[in-house]
Amino acid sequence: MRTARLLAAVLIAGGSSLLPAAQLPVNFAEGSTHGFLVLRGANGAVLARGELLQNSAGVEVEKRMTFRFGDGSLYDERVRFTADGTFALRHYELTQRGPAFEADTEVTLAGSGAYRVSTRKHDRKKADVTEGKVELPRDVYNGMIFVILKSMRPGIPETIHYVAFMPKPKVIELRIVPAGPQRITVGDQPRSSTHYVLKPRLGTWLKLAAALTGRTPPDFHAWFLTDDVPAFVGYQGPLENGGPILRIELESPRLPVPPSRAPG
Repeated sequence: MRTARLLAAVLIAGGSSLLPAAQLPVNFAEGSTHGFLVLRGANGAVLARGELLQNSAGVEVEKRMTFRFGDGSLYDERVRFTADGTFALRHYELTQRGPAFEADTEVTLAGSGAYRVSTRKHDRKKADVTEGKVELPRDVYNGMIFVILKSMRPGIPETIHYVAFMPKPKVIELRIVPAGPQRITVGDQPRSSTHYVLKPRLGTWLKLAAALTGRTPPDFHAWFLTDDVPAFVGYQGPLENGGPILRIELESPRLPVPPSRAPG
């Protein structure tokens, strides 16, 4: 009980200040995209298959990433943002449902800071609902990390923010550092990608809270081809706060192998 009271105190203190922020510039125009993804565990086993859908109408962009697990679990992340010279979040939604996650969770976050979080543990019938309003920096980019990385200037670190739901929202600083080139293969051809390390910065109070709960977030990793037009290669990190390290990779559609012609 004493630890719980201390944790509540440091979380309240940790959420009281807002860091200065600047929106990142749009260096590549956002358009329509339909990609296929695979989610792997630490041992390389396929856990889920997913899709990435993106549509744009003028400067407004809607993006959705879904993963469907073999056990029926669902991860569904939707974001609406503008890309008018700089990026700006307008609306974010997240659904996590099924045994692959610690709890069934529904999150909505508006660009104004209004939020609603519904969390139901698997052994409970009733969900806990938290709602209110949080002050957001202009560079909160939930659901937009892949978009931001695509527009990164070569070799230049950036600092942005995202909102972690614990379940109450906490604004976290995220430092993005280009870690140099990394060799990959496209088919049987070697290529060079850029490796990015994404480092959450919690601040003193949230570090203490994370240490008390055993949920200090790890560094995330992402890889992009950075030729004339950047292309996503892969991502490594948790899908949920305190979750296991997973890897997102591209999956290419394949035509069925044509049946061999019977001997005439």
